[in-house]
Amino acid sequence: MSAAKKKTTSANASPERRRELLNTAAEVFAAHGYNATTVRRIADEAGMLAGSLYYHFDSKESMLDEILSSFLTELWDGYDAVLAAGLGPRETIEALVTESFREIDRHRAAVAIYQKESRHLAAQPRFGYLTDSQRKFEKAWLGTLERGVAGGVFRADLDIRLTYRFVRDTVWVAASWYRPGGQHSPEEIARQYLSMVLDGIAVRG
Repeated sequence: MSAAKKKTTSANASPERRRELLNTAAEVFAAHGYNATTVRRIADEAGMLAGSLYYHFDSKESMLDEILSSFLTELWDGYDAVLAAGLGPRETIEALVTESFREIDRHRAAVAIYQKESRHLAAQPRFGYLTDSQRKFEKAWLGTLERGVAGGVFRADLDIRLTYRFVRDTVWVAASWYRPGGQHSPEEIARQYLSMVLDGIAVRG
């Protein structure tokens, strides 16, 4: 099939069908890893022939690109709204953590892929935006923590970078076990996490 034909067919595909296929691909990538996943495996999971998948996407790389870029665009829409809201440092951390869990709820597989694959994918020109996003992510969190220390909201002896890494990893690793529609809503999980991170787990005397 010519590149022009693929492009035309893809453009005519229904948004709902594309979304279904991307959701299937995301689950396969998350479960088996990008390199180990073939177009045939994605097609099998989608209940279609491998050749038919090319009517929607020209490669598995294109599918991965759309999965990750869509997730990050939505994540930053939420984060930017939080950062522009003029909240205090503690409230900003609370809102960022809550928004993170909402993203895990909406894009669990994409988050898992990002966690596992972004480091080596970022070396490829097509996925250079992953490095840009990581830098922006780090700046947002470190800046909020630094503001909290400077304002006396967080402890003066806090290691800012270590705290950032702890909170980041504690939150995003939840994508490995979280399942949408479970016992707790993303907001309730965020509340519990924030209680442990900000207030600890020991009973105060």
